[in-house]
This record gives sequence, C-alpha cells and structure tokens, in this order.
Amino acid sequence: MFLHLGQNTLVDDRTVIGVFDLDNSTVSKHTRAFLARAQREDRVVSVSQELPKSFVVCRDQDGDWVYLSQLSPATLLRRAQGLEG
Repeated sequence: MFLHLGQNTLVDDRTVIGVFDLDNSTVSKHTRAFLARAQREDRVVSVSQELPKSFVVCRDQDGDWVYLSQLSPATLLRRAQGLEG
C-alpha cells in the first residue's frame, strides 16, 4: 500500500522508517545533523511549498530519503492506520 504525504506525493508504506514532528524532533543535534546530511546528499523532498510540520524518513535500495510534509504527524498516522484496516 501507499501512504499519501500531501499534494501528489505517495510513498510505499513498507519503506517508511518513521514519521517525526519537525518542531519537536529538530531540538536534538543528532536529528539536525541527520537532516543536514540528507540535504547535502540531495535526499530531501519537499512535498509542498507550505511550511512543513513533519518529516518522513523512508529507506529504499538507494538509501534513506527525507520527505518534508505540510501535514501533521497525527494526520499521517491516521492515514497509515487506515491502510492497515
């Protein structure tokens, strides 16, 4: 199945490692370093032009990808749970 991250962006739900609140998680220097590295490696996809509220980390055969979404983590969780039912 696929998880809709907003706009026209879908990811395979089997590749999702985690969904994170952008405001709360970027307090950690480790998270900031991870996001900075992903940005340098051109592995960050902005789903929308709106201010992002969350980021989703996915892993595929090419490595880790970070998707910035304007949707809240709670909304993405509800969408993911809808896929299980």
